[in-house]
Amino acid sequence: MKRVVVGMSGGVDSSVAALLLKQQGYEVIGLFMKNWEETDPNGCCTAEADFADVRYVAEKIGIPYYVVNFSKEYMDRVFSYFLQEYKAGRTPNPDVLCNREIKFGPFLQQAKILGADYVATGHYCGIRHENGKHYLTKAADVGKDQTYFLNQLSQNQLADVMFPLANLQKEEVRRIASQYGLATAEKKDSTGICFIGERNFKNFLKTYLPGQPGDIVDTEGNKVGRHDGLMYYTLGQRRGIGLGGTVDSQERWFVVEKDLKNNRLIVSHGDQSVLMSKALVSNAVNWIPEKPSQNHFECFAKFRYRQPDQKVTVDIREDGKVYVTFAEPQRAVTEGQFVVFYNDTDCLGGGIIDTVVK
Repeated sequence: MKRVVVGMSGGVDSSVAALLLKQQGYEVIGLFMKNWEETDPNGCCTAEADFADVRYVAEKIGIPYYVVNFSKEYMDRVFSYFLQEYKAGRTPNPDVLCNREIKFGPFLQQAKILGADYVATGHYCGIRHENGKHYLTKAADVGKDQTYFLNQLSQNQLADVMFPLANLQKEEVRRIASQYGLATAEKKDSTGICFIGERNFKNFLKTYLPGQPGDIVDTEGNKVGRHDGLMYYTLGQRRGIGLGGTVDSQERWFVVEKDLKNNRLIVSHGDQSVLMSKALVSNAVNWIPEKPSQNHFECFAKFRYRQPDQKVTVDIREDGKVYVTFAEPQRAVTEGQFVVFYNDTDCLGGGIIDTVVK
């Protein structure tokens, strides 16, 4: 009997993934990862409550379960990068790094120690193996597809992975959980970054990166207010800037640019064209399953999670940099986030957005 170690988060998706694998005849082991140490009783990461849900589910479906603490690895490999990027004025996506560096890193190693033939997660995506290569495929539930967050996985990391929810809709997953009496059936989906959770993002960031206040100026250079620190704002942001409407317009101000050199936050209102861009550059792309045979080709791309596929032209230069030209201008493409490439069925890989071309 093949042994599968399932990454169980205490949510409904990983619960049903474990149940389905057990029903398919695998020897299933649940493994709960604690990635964040939280001592504040009002803190966001509900590790104890989540582990309790893992315990209830594991006992219900009759599988052994373990907990492993990767908080040091998470701090070193993910959170330090998160702070470094914000300090540089960029907007990182730590969830992508968490998958590469933790869930398919130390977790994978721990699963092997437990004798796993395969590892499995509750991600909404699929896997296909052809001629010794491993392809990451889109989920049947387009609205829940999570390939965006897995774009940095290597061939080794994808070799022995199972994604039991690939062909299921979210509603069906909840129905299965309810049908079998799993404690997580009605549990609310987690959103955002684990270590921030429901807390105010700006207040959380302030505890690690004290801001340097400066001027807020419009696109003409006129001072219109003060900011608390450039790292607390993101491109296209409307709320939380501390500015109301203008004398001649009730439209909200939105963030256009961060001027790190002069510590100025540049804002505008009304005309959205200042947020539009026509291309981007990524200095390094992780290709799945391998680097394309052509250096110039057309495909689709996403610049943020749940964005509809956008037509792009890709140029892979000799220095390894990847130039991506948009078929249609794109709004608020943000440095530090990921550009992720697709064809009709597969995720082709992705890379960090290093430069945005207006």
